[in-house]
Amino acid sequence: MKAVQFAAVGFALSLGAFMSAPAWAAEYNAVMPPDLKWADAPSVGPGAKTAVIDGDPKSSGPFVMRLKVPPKTKIGVHTHPADENVTILSGTLYFAAGDKFDAKTAKPFGPGSYFSIEKGKPMFAYTKNKEAVLQLHGNGPWGLTYLDPADGPAKEK
Repeated sequence: MKAVQFAAVGFALSLGAFMSAPAWAAEYNAVMPPDLKWADAPSVGPGAKTAVIDGDPKSSGPFVMRLKVPPKTKIGVHTHPADENVTILSGTLYFAAGDKFDAKTAKPFGPGSYFSIEKGKPMFAYTKNKEAVLQLHGNGPWGLTYLDPADGPAKEK
């Protein structure tokens, strides 16, 4: 009988070890909107801003970042060195894949819309009269290369 009692006590103690830390106490990363650190993103265009949420887009590995695209911004035909996954949080981004900028082929992506495009695939985008805020995620390193350097931001002389 004592063996059964010891076994029962041992089982109860081992359950207690699993139940000692509540599930909500697990560690996790969190960023609230007021905590975002926005930085200029001149490679996207004048007035564009980015905020890194998780990871490092310049390094290999997963990352999450936000991008603010001002009203009336044209992002010329470009590619990325990594797959790009985009969710529109606010505003409308007009986006298309292709190696020539043609506004008629771009589709409007509004809040809640998502698209994904493979690395190296040419694409372009623009906004109309309102800012668009996007969330990008992928595996870095992330970057932006314009097919025609003249489409990129003006270089300081």
